[in-house]
Amino acid sequence: MSVQTWTYILVGVTFALYIGIAIWSRATSTKDFYVAGGGVSPWANGMATAADWMSAASFISMAGIIAFSGYDGSVYLMGWTGGYVLLALLLAPYLRKFGKFTVPDFIGERYYSKTARVVAVLCALLVSFTYVAGQMRGVGVVFSRFLEVDINTGVVIGMIIVLFYAVLGGMKGITYTQVAQYCVLIFAFMVPAIFISFQMTGNPVPQLGMGSTVNDGSGMYVLEKLNGLSTELGFSEYTSGTKSRLDVFAITLALMVGTAGLPHVIVRFFTVKKVKDARKSAGIALLLIAILYTTAPAVAVFAKTNMINTVSEQPYEEMPAWFKNWEQTGLLAYSDKNNDGVIQYVANPESNELMVDRDIMVLANPEIANLPAWVIALVAAGGLAAALSTAAGLLLVISSSVSHDLIKNVFKPSISEKGELLAARLAATVAVIIAGYFGINPPGFVAAVVALAFGLAAASFFPAIVLGIFYKKMNKEGAVTGMIVGISLMLFYMLKFKFGIFDGGKEAVAGLKEHWWFGISPEGFGAVAMFVNFIVALVVNALTPAPPSSVQDIVENIRIPSGAGEASTH
Repeated sequence: MSVQTWTYILVGVTFALYIGIAIWSRATSTKDFYVAGGGVSPWANGMATAADWMSAASFISMAGIIAFSGYDGSVYLMGWTGGYVLLALLLAPYLRKFGKFTVPDFIGERYYSKTARVVAVLCALLVSFTYVAGQMRGVGVVFSRFLEVDINTGVVIGMIIVLFYAVLGGMKGITYTQVAQYCVLIFAFMVPAIFISFQMTGNPVPQLGMGSTVNDGSGMYVLEKLNGLSTELGFSEYTSGTKSRLDVFAITLALMVGTAGLPHVIVRFFTVKKVKDARKSAGIALLLIAILYTTAPAVAVFAKTNMINTVSEQPYEEMPAWFKNWEQTGLLAYSDKNNDGVIQYVANPESNELMVDRDIMVLANPEIANLPAWVIALVAAGGLAAALSTAAGLLLVISSSVSHDLIKNVFKPSISEKGELLAARLAATVAVIIAGYFGINPPGFVAAVVALAFGLAAASFFPAIVLGIFYKKMNKEGAVTGMIVGISLMLFYMLKFKFGIFDGGKEAVAGLKEHWWFGISPEGFGAVAMFVNFIVALVVNALTPAPPSSVQDIVENIRIPSGAGEASTH
């Protein structure tokens, strides 16, 4: 069977599974819709959290970034996995013990202020819409190539599927759908990686294959060969870094603390029964995430090596079918500048004739390696599972922020449970439409957009949550001012240096690099904005009244482990 036939079969079967689960686990109450009834087991929540976390950026884009950035791409591995450790140890158990449905709910109650709640809602919407833009682009990329439909049509199909199970099932439907999606995406990522590792090195374990010798008789190690291929084409060695240490540190920190402040990840820890389960499910999620994250660098190395060997200095007319197929999507482009019919893939932009969108590397990898058609189709199904699982989690954050935090707790406290559930579903529907617009008009490649969402989360939520848990005298004035200043600063920097809003548009962005503040990229500036948030919050806190003693008592209580009191009285 052809790749397209296999794709229709595998994508059709997985979509039917997701819809079936949504119908089986449909939400009948607001508690079901927001936190899946609060009765999810640690293993199920760990798998759902891993799927929620491993978005299109992790599945489709991260290995592509590493393939083209080499050593510099390791910041994504360190930041995103390190953030989960931070989340499990520093935030998850305490937030679960506080017992609120959403991050704005926590901030509104902890800082005893409707203003704090509204600011938190606006931050959650900004972070979530920035993040979901990357997911919908991922859906469009997969559909455009493997189902051979227009990217816009692909985004609309994805919108309909995610709308169905997010609106019908809420968090309950999303949780069990994400358990299935984790199984699909991890299988789809690992199978081609194992195939290619064995094909290239004779070692079926990708993590070990990356450090093995190539089985072409040269006796060279895989990384050694890729370094040689890179330097021959004028690129820097794959294993050398070009980013400054400060920028590497800033990006890693922004991704770490951004992880710990992401509302769609934090809400997952309200779905378990006990505080202990929250910590346990965070550990399980980290273990399951590590499977993909330790494999991604190997996939990047294999894909880049195979691509260079396949296309560099080769006649265009002899290119295999996958090359022509990806050309039709516009994500791969060849321009014969010297009219010799031979592809020149080199570092010099004036001579380079090949444009490769880094988002295609994981998806094209099995095709480049001539793997069986079912493996190629499996990767398409995995990419869709990764994008849709995270999109669903983000849509739930958006809908709950509007229905629970704004309508129920600010504008109309008397609303019935049925009315609140209807408002949540309507908000999710509007959010899907907006997310679809971003998928059709994407602001950049998947991981770049997602990294900016982490910067926004780091700049706004992380200081407010940490100070809210560990500093009982933190007041509403300090927290609100810090959030506003932090996210405003990050937004300004992002718009100026990522989108060139104030300096001539996107065409001018490349020339603005030398003007970065402290030499820090937009992806890393969230760390700077976070420190500014902390400083502003603490200064304003020192100049304004302390919070009520009742609030301080609540903060004191959430830091005491359950059962600690009984032990000290005997």
